[in-house]
Amino acid sequence: MTVDIRVIRAGQMYRYYLRQTVVGDGRRPARTPLRAAQEQAGVPAGRWMGRGLAVLGLAPGEDVTEAQLRNLFGERGRHPYADRIEADGLAAGDPPEKAFRAGALGRRVTVTGVDFVFRPQPSIYLLWAFGDEETRLVIEAAHERAIVRVLEWIEDEVAVIRYGTDGIYRVRLPGGLVAARFRHYEARSGMPLLHDHVLLSVKGQRLDGKWGSIHTTALYENTVAASALYNELVAAEVCEELGLATEPRTVTPGRRPVMEIAGVPHELIRWTARRSNQIAACLAELEHEYVTAVDDNGDPKFLPVVSERARAKLERIAARKTRPPKKEKARSLAQLRADWKQSAIRTSGVPADVISSLLEYARAAAAAIRARVTAVVDVALAAVDVAATVFVMNQGGRFHRRHLLAEARRHLALVQRGRRRDLGLDDQVVAAAISAHCLDISEPKTVRGLEAGYRLYTARWNLPDLPARRRPTSAPDPDRQPPADPGEPPAPQPPGQDAGEWEIREWEIPRIPLQYERAVLAGAVVREQLRTTTASAVRGRAYDVVAHQQAAMPERLLAPEPADPGHDGQEQEPGRSEVLDLTALRALRQSRTDVEALDFTAEQLRRATEVFTKAGDESAARTRRYPAPQDAPAPHPVREDDQRAHHPQQANRRRGPEAGR
Repeated sequence: MTVDIRVIRAGQMYRYYLRQTVVGDGRRPARTPLRAAQEQAGVPAGRWMGRGLAVLGLAPGEDVTEAQLRNLFGERGRHPYADRIEADGLAAGDPPEKAFRAGALGRRVTVTGVDFVFRPQPSIYLLWAFGDEETRLVIEAAHERAIVRVLEWIEDEVAVIRYGTDGIYRVRLPGGLVAARFRHYEARSGMPLLHDHVLLSVKGQRLDGKWGSIHTTALYENTVAASALYNELVAAEVCEELGLATEPRTVTPGRRPVMEIAGVPHELIRWTARRSNQIAACLAELEHEYVTAVDDNGDPKFLPVVSERARAKLERIAARKTRPPKKEKARSLAQLRADWKQSAIRTSGVPADVISSLLEYARAAAAAIRARVTAVVDVALAAVDVAATVFVMNQGGRFHRRHLLAEARRHLALVQRGRRRDLGLDDQVVAAAISAHCLDISEPKTVRGLEAGYRLYTARWNLPDLPARRRPTSAPDPDRQPPADPGEPPAPQPPGQDAGEWEIREWEIPRIPLQYERAVLAGAVVREQLRTTTASAVRGRAYDVVAHQQAAMPERLLAPEPADPGHDGQEQEPGRSEVLDLTALRALRQSRTDVEALDFTAEQLRRATEVFTKAGDESAARTRRYPAPQDAPAPHPVREDDQRAHHPQQANRRRGPEAGR
């Protein structure tokens, strides 16, 4: 995710935020005024944002002062001008207790706010770091507008104030939220990382004028949906303003691809991944300790495999153990950009002319992508994909609306390829998924269970043909050790071994396979079922399946049967199905149409198109000549990692036939 969240407690405002975060994650000198410390650190002043500022006498874009932060976040939720209010009350003759209460915003709280951290994808902030001044301003403006839009969505759809016994009642905030935004330019490792800390106060005013506390659990629950919305907004505006496009890239095998700006070399993204490499090395050690740990009786303490939940916890431990200290010397943004460019030229392995002309390379890549990929958003097909993915990836196949909304936004970002979409399209996909493919299984016993956001759903259909998750066939050897040299090349792939088969190699930590592969397969199975059983009832007219899936997953080349105008909207004949042509996929890989090689000319594009067209025609002809038996299993997608992004160098794992290349 590109949006992180953590709670802010009153003591943390003094120990951490007022000393480090407000000055760009540096070290604030003792007895130095806030604005002077920010100027020394080379970061801009914090800005107030949110629709709830007017009630507190603040204005959007106004500078954040130290006294305001101390009162609102450090003094357990007091008015930003509590000092002035208390002084005025004392001057008017009020008792000290009454003057103090006048500056309070309801009850005093321990958790005074939450810290949202917004950061764009690596390819976007690399363009920000290496581009010219105009490019930098465009990306920063898109970044800021996306934050404002996400905050508005939180105000309208997420934030609620709890009141009553055990917080049984919840109301929206009519006045909105109050937040302070602080801009940072670099990561702890010194690499470029444009990101903003948005300190969101938990204080909100109800319609009756009383002040209450925002339910922070609701903020946590919707962080994934907020992250998906932010990614989509930033990428769309950057691509539209600069003439770019996005492409899916696989970061971790088995997990969903991320949308990056096409044309930004993978080596540059790996160059920024110092922390990722450190975390991966530490994670390998922790996983080995996890699967080999025994108690006093010699029995294993944990499961002999690393589940997704255990791996997530181990990743957090590895991140804490490898966290570098704060930087000591501050540098201006201009100096940072110059140093980053020189460092990338020296150590990234990317030619200097590519780094200096990164925007032009990205534009050339975008032209090639938009020439071959047409963004087609079919709401009904998107609803199938979204419902199937959420059904598989949630525990027990039960989910809430927020899970569908987050997945819908990810799906639309995958289809749109950096183009702006219509407002409310994500809600349309969610509504279609709930009405057509979801079953409400809520059993409300409280007022909370009656809320639309907490209705519990599952899928209307079952997936009997979906293969179960494979588990390791044997427990790991406790005496087995990972390779001593992290840079040691892996052993060659045994001939005849199926690359998709999940198995334990002699030095590999056993893991339960990730669920995203099954989610992709589930979408294909459900689409096939709908196409052959309820096509006319669900679709009405025939879907433009090829265009939709080409936009969503251009790495795959579907070769369907030629359309027959006389049979538009009718059910497909039994035994006739879409074909995924592997010859075309190999041609796609050989022609490098993922525009990783940025010399993709119009002539090459024309030749590649001819190859794909010919392969598709041959595949369709074979399908007509040799129809599949009616009891054949539904075809399922084959994942191709030809658009692989940076993958942290891991010491003791190798997946896929091309991992050693």
